[in-house]
Amino acid sequence: MAEPESTVINTDVKQKDPKEALVVAVTARAIFDLEEEHKLYLEKGKEEYARHQQANQDNPLPPGTAFIFIQAVQYVNRMILESNPEEKELFDIVVFSNNSPESGVRIVNSAKFYGLEISKFYFVSDEDSTQYLKPHGVKLFLSADRTDVLNALQRGVSAAQVFQQDIQGPSIPLRVAFDGDAVLFSDETDQVFREQGLEGAKQYERAMEAVPMGEGPLKAFAMHLGKMRQKFRQEDSPIRTYLVTARSGRDMGTRALKTIREWGLDIDEAFFMDGAPKGPILAQIQPHIFFDDGLHNIQGAQNVGVPSAWVP
Repeated sequence: MAEPESTVINTDVKQKDPKEALVVAVTARAIFDLEEEHKLYLEKGKEEYARHQQANQDNPLPPGTAFIFIQAVQYVNRMILESNPEEKELFDIVVFSNNSPESGVRIVNSAKFYGLEISKFYFVSDEDSTQYLKPHGVKLFLSADRTDVLNALQRGVSAAQVFQQDIQGPSIPLRVAFDGDAVLFSDETDQVFREQGLEGAKQYERAMEAVPMGEGPLKAFAMHLGKMRQKFRQEDSPIRTYLVTARSGRDMGTRALKTIREWGLDIDEAFFMDGAPKGPILAQIQPHIFFDDGLHNIQGAQNVGVPSAWVP
């Protein structure tokens, strides 16, 4: 198996078996607010960026969009281990970074400062880090870079782009919200909608009601999450999952629910918005992360302070 240029193992964290764990890979810009540093990199170049990071290696970076998601994931791990100290099916958070090992010291120090249970840091410098995701068992990849996300999706890894925003937290349990079409499900109905309009999409759904939809780019991650959730009774679960879809419940909800049931996917609550803005319901749910393929829905989520991730 090919290895990144440099790997830093966090000895403060129990190492997990990637064959059994739910491995979530995040980039440094997804966890921490590195927008000023990224601007410096774009304007002054890699060497100036590296000098800045090394000079500030003992100054913790402020939290970024995925920060409270990782904190909530750690809570899930604690609950699982309280229930069964021998359990191997845990979340495993790893960082993939295009930093050099020298400029990456600040990232490692920041994670330790906040007590983030990140097991490994992979520094790949100028390489395409997504080539290492599948060989390292990654089930979800979160990045602030669109190209990285597209590359990961093309490599068959569930992935989404996060946008920097001010996030409040932490809170528990872990709450994850998914859009339906082109996220959990394939985009087949979206294609019909684009070609034949809303009425055509409704007719298509009625005709296909008994046929489960195809898999979307985040189905695999949702299934792993659901499997982990089944370790608990519903009322005791440290994980809650939501479907928040633009579909109408009356005309297009049945097939979505039948597909979820056919997959054996646990969803706590489903909201069929019938094209209405998703922001208000997301403000009520307050998920730690919301996945959607529509940038207008991502913007709506950001407007109500919900950490969101775009699935392009």
